[in-house]
Amino acid sequence: MNALQLFFLAGFGLAAVWFGWRVFRTHSMVRSAMSLLACMVALGAMFLVLQAEFLGVLQIMMMAAEMSIMAFFMMMFMMDPGGLGNMNMTHQQKPATALSAAVAALLLALLLSTNWPAPLAQVPTATQQNHDLGIELMTRSMMIFETAGTTILVAMIAAAATALVYPPQPD
Repeated sequence: MNALQLFFLAGFGLAAVWFGWRVFRTHSMVRSAMSLLACMVALGAMFLVLQAEFLGVLQIMMMAAEMSIMAFFMMMFMMDPGGLGNMNMTHQQKPATALSAAVAALLLALLLSTNWPAPLAQVPTATQQNHDLGIELMTRSMMIFETAGTTILVAMIAAAATALVYPPQPD
């Protein structure tokens, strides 16, 4: 990895963390969804910097569709999607802060104390990466993805069906 790749990797990583933090700092559900989208796009860009082109583009395309659908449903069903009301939806801030600090310290200790293997000298080509990913998706992971896709489709149909308002029928 050269210096330019490292620079962009760090930049996109910092952008992902910053946008992830912004998700929880805004009162608007739509702005939260867009911040989460920006965070996921930054993660997709990190994949692109790491020369995993297929995963990077897939991440960006999937998250763009997912976050736009999420923002649409939040605007339909949330009581204050614009965040104009003054309400506090945070609970147990001190225990949550203490627990998150402890988990962060544990993860940092594990990160620093792990004997990591040496990085690969040669990264597989994009064609080989796509081939290996396709083999993985079409073998042992196929049923998981098929089940998840069907479940998501059924949930979307059920959400749309329960949101419909039917006019009263005369008896």
